[in-house]
Amino acid sequence: MARSRLLFEAGLVGVLGVAVFGSTVALVQNGRDYGFLDPVIDVKSTLTAQYVEALTPEMLRKMQEGAIKGMVEALDDPYTVYVPPSEVTSFDKDLTGEYVGIGASVQMIDGVLIIISPLEDSPAFRIGLMAEDKVIEIEGEPTLGLSVDQCIDRLMGKEDTVVKILVDRKGTKMPFEITRKKIKTKNVKGVRRTDADPNAWHYDIDPKNGIMYIRLAQFTPGVANDIAKALDECGVSKGNVKGLVLDVRWNPGGLLDEAVAIADLFLHDGVIVSTKSPRRAEAVAKAKAPGTLPDFPMAILVNGSSASASEVLAGALSENNRAVVIGTRSYGKASVQSVRPIKVVDPDGTVKLAELKVTEQGYYLPSGRSISRKGDAAEWGVDPSNGFWVEMTDAQLADMIKVRRDAEIIRADNPVAGSEKPAPADKPRWDDGDWVLDHLKDEQLTAAVKAVREKQTSGQWKPLGTKVVEMNKGAIDEIQKLRAARDRLTRDLIRIDRREESLAKAVGKDQPAAKDLWSDSIDVTGGKVQVFDKEGKLVTTLDITANTLERWLIDADVKKTVEEAAK
Repeated sequence: MARSRLLFEAGLVGVLGVAVFGSTVALVQNGRDYGFLDPVIDVKSTLTAQYVEALTPEMLRKMQEGAIKGMVEALDDPYTVYVPPSEVTSFDKDLTGEYVGIGASVQMIDGVLIIISPLEDSPAFRIGLMAEDKVIEIEGEPTLGLSVDQCIDRLMGKEDTVVKILVDRKGTKMPFEITRKKIKTKNVKGVRRTDADPNAWHYDIDPKNGIMYIRLAQFTPGVANDIAKALDECGVSKGNVKGLVLDVRWNPGGLLDEAVAIADLFLHDGVIVSTKSPRRAEAVAKAKAPGTLPDFPMAILVNGSSASASEVLAGALSENNRAVVIGTRSYGKASVQSVRPIKVVDPDGTVKLAELKVTEQGYYLPSGRSISRKGDAAEWGVDPSNGFWVEMTDAQLADMIKVRRDAEIIRADNPVAGSEKPAPADKPRWDDGDWVLDHLKDEQLTAAVKAVREKQTSGQWKPLGTKVVEMNKGAIDEIQKLRAARDRLTRDLIRIDRREESLAKAVGKDQPAAKDLWSDSIDVTGGKVQVFDKEGKLVTTLDITANTLERWLIDADVKKTVEEAAK
């Protein structure tokens, strides 16, 4: 069900997102501004002629990159970003959800590269890599001592080339030769993977009431068609879909035309979104009746990490009275970026392509409201519908994320002896909607399903959370100041990391290890902390309510005991 024509008919060109941004457009030359460049050239010439050290090609490259980034950062716009040639591949991977590699999610645990799960229909899946496999060598080089990014760089490469890895599976060494292929991340997911095909999902969260659940992780190319396909698999054309929960929590955004196309699936008419800028006439995207799905009850889940394209979709469905919004206030990003190629000539004459992501327009919800977070604004983002503000504690979020991550793992049909999981005491009852909700441990999702059920039976949306809390202007101002300070600190940390990396390369591998109190793989949520005085008398016992304790203790005046350090 192709609907990208809406984007072009409406004249909307661009992308939305916090971590994912849109399509490349042609670079337009608007003439040379030599007066602006004169002092930059003078500084470079002076340093070349008089600096105490001879400037190497690498130093000149960093100066060039620093000059460009300095201009961009001076705009104080976190969404206008220069992407140097060395980072273009990673940036484009986030942009499109596509890359060339083996297709597996990995994590470094205690210095060992672990396969968390092969991805759907990937070379890793087809050749038989399994969750919990330890990758101990890549092309004959041990992974011990490498960072996770270094390992990923070695696993990625050109399409149809072979990478050799050595895997430790429960003590058995197993060599694999994997042909790299183009991998497209699947961003439409359901309740659980099917038994017959782990590449497919079950979407029925409450079979008795015909309520479906679809989670949209990113707005990458073609995702609107994936949503339409998922609903088709649910039997929407046969009337089998009696209600829907669409989940865009933690969705950072992506392509604007995909958000417009998804909204149009559910809207007969009305404005979806409009874009404006000082240099362009307002462009308005409107829904069209052909192809619109049946009018079943619908709820959309959002939270503080739902940004940009997620907010376009949630705002369009809410303001057109097509769905209720449940959860917490969304992020508040209402700007449209385009990505332009920049030709960079290294000091040695090598020509490379960088990219410049530029904020060009702002977008507005059907009501005409901008959702941007601004220091003088008392509101931003998309709020839950009145009566549907549902918050989750850190402990509840931790429980929900554990269940979600476990559901995403593709497990082998024939696990190695000793790796089988014990049969659950409570046999899964996937046909029981209440059991499913209890199993998923997701309070916001539970609230959404209950709201849809109520709408089915009474024809009304019955409030079940709290009303949107009005926040006073003083608090808003303080929040904006804190966020601006955090953004500045983030940029400073990036600079520090680069300096640290340069120094680490200079001194070699024998460098002090970062302070680490326990393994990152250990979740201490629900545990306890006991504090003793110097005589060994117990002072207090504290419950650990979130897995963030080590983060705070790192900078505290504590260290491992002599006995622990010796282990």
